[in-house]
Parts: sequence; C-alpha cells; structure tokens
Amino acid sequence: MGAEAPRIIFHVDMDSFYASVEVREHPEYAGRPVIVGADPKGGLGRGVVSTSSYEARKFGVHSAMPISHAYQRCPDAVFLQPHFELYERASQSVMRILRRYSPIFEQVSIDEAYLDMSHLQVFDAAREKAREIKEEIRGKEGLACSIGIAPGRTLAKIASDRSKPDGLLVILPEDAASFLAPLAVEKIPGIGKKSARALHEMGIITIGQLAIADIQALIARFGRSAVVIRDLARGIDRTGIRIRESSRSISREMTYEQDTRDIPALQATLDGMAQELAETLSHEGMMFKTVTVKIRYYGFDTRTKARTIEKPRADLRTIRAVALQLVSELYDGRLVRLIGLKLSGLQTGDLSQTRIDDFCDSSPPSGNRTG
Repeated sequence: MGAEAPRIIFHVDMDSFYASVEVREHPEYAGRPVIVGADPKGGLGRGVVSTSSYEARKFGVHSAMPISHAYQRCPDAVFLQPHFELYERASQSVMRILRRYSPIFEQVSIDEAYLDMSHLQVFDAAREKAREIKEEIRGKEGLACSIGIAPGRTLAKIASDRSKPDGLLVILPEDAASFLAPLAVEKIPGIGKKSARALHEMGIITIGQLAIADIQALIARFGRSAVVIRDLARGIDRTGIRIRESSRSISREMTYEQDTRDIPALQATLDGMAQELAETLSHEGMMFKTVTVKIRYYGFDTRTKARTIEKPRADLRTIRAVALQLVSELYDGRLVRLIGLKLSGLQTGDLSQTRIDDFCDSSPPSGNRTG
C-alpha cells in the first residue's frame, strides 16, 4: 500500500489590501506611499492608519499607528480615507475566484482565506496551482496576493507572511522544522508580546529553541496549549480548515499588525465588517437573530459578548448599532490584538418587506470611522 497523500493547505493573503485597491482605482498613485485611514490634518488629526502600501511601510508606517505619527514619518504620502464598499466588492470578487479552486474553503477576514488543496496530492502540483491562482487574481482584479502552502493551517499562515509581498512559499513536511528553527518565537501566530516575553525569560528566543525546550516547564508556564505550540515548533501542524456552517452563521475577524487601544480604530473595523456581512446577507437572502462581538486582548485573552434581537433582521443599521453597543460593553481599555463580528441564527426571509425603521438614517454615529 502506498504512502498516504499529504494534507495541503493554502493561505491566501491579499497584499496591503485597502491601499492596493485604491492604487488599482487610481493608477497615478502607483509607486507612491499610500496611507488609508483617518484624515491626518497636517499632523494634527486623530484616528489611526487602517493600512499602508509597502512604499509607506519603508518609512515605518503600519496599521493601527496614530495617523499623526504616520504623517510625521511620511508627510508626502497619499492620505486617503477608507472606502469600505469598494474594498468589500473587491473582496467578494477575489473570494469567488478562490472558492472555485476548492470546496473546502474558509474566509477569515476581508482579505485572507484558507483552502484545502489536498486533492492535488503533491506539493509540486500545489505550487503550480498557486501560481495559477495568483495570475487569475492579478488578471481579473488587478491585485497581488501572497500564498503560503504547507501541511497545516498555521504553517501556511507563517509561509504567506514570510513571502510578502506578492510571494509564494511552500513548506514541505520534511522541511518544516528546519525552516522554523531560526525564526523568532513571535513568528508563531498566537504568540503575542506577553507570551514572547515569558519565553524570553525562559531563555527561548527562536522557534528552534522552543522545539527542544522542556515540555513540563512549558506546561507549568503556559498550560496545555504548550504541547501544541512545541509540536508546531517541531514542524508538526495538525491544524486544518475550519468549515463554517454558512446556513447558521457568518463572521469576519481582523488581527491588527500592532496591538491597539484606539477606540475609533476598533469601531471603524467593526463598521467595515458590518457592511461586508450585510452585503452577504443580501446576496444569500438571509436574516439574522444574534450578533456577537469578539475581542482578543494583548496576552491572548479572548472575550465575547452576544445579543439576540426580538425579530430576524437583515439591515446594516441594526448590525452596526448592536455591534457598537456590544464593543462598548466588552472593551475594558486593554490593548486589542484581534476583533471579530459574527451573525448567527440565520434564516431565510422576505427581505423585500420593508419596515418603518428601514427608512431611518443608516450612517454610523459620529466618530465610528477613522475618517
């Protein structure tokens, strides 16, 4: 009997997505530093950077940075306020392309997704298919993406991060441990600043050092999750695609490049997610009953809060209002690493039947966006 075919996971991540979409719409911005976020107001503006082009990142500009700091570092950049509807349309087009390549698909944010491509059976074929995906996205959408390929979800994420921008990186099962060994422990998704500092205190700086660390000492410090983290450091990644039951819930998450406690930034992120989920409901003819907000704080402490409404709805105004109320109740002032929004209790309904409050202003309260 032949050897079992390996699991092959793709992580597809669009490069500096908001900024890239803006450059696509305005070719005159190509090659210039582009910063999407709040109005800098000559360096006096409040709010934060949503995303920046790679040209802007050379000046040290990154997402969640105060817009005033970004202006100080790169005053000649093109500063643009976000156009969420434009980004959502681009995202939907990209995700439609990706879904055609695998029935086992998981979208995790507006600009990234995982695909199980194990049906290709060998990594050489996977590499060629990834090149095909990149060419199709570039040809049809005018956008670049980076793709990581590995035998597990977490390794694929690390591979895509290491290949940016516009890259393609394959981590073979037999090469995983040696590939990871020289990298800093912070390169493992889920190891934030607090966990990294604790590892450093134990004398563990690189993933290679983590791979040979005493497991009992790690468990004493980090609990049962230490077993999974050390296995990963050894190149053992058992994480696969998380199939989302779209008939029951839809959700979006965003992990910030830099932890933030900027409330307008958190609200702007939620607003973008709310718009994207409302569009999905409209396309699928669905209504929701429950809204859930998730916040992952610095140190990986994750909290969620949900609210169920009396009658099923599908309008953006309700999603926004409930989500913003939940985040105001949930946020406790700590640095935020990730924020997510989920709609559940989905059901089909007559979305053409209007209610009197459907005619109310659906714009978010002032201050909810970064620009």
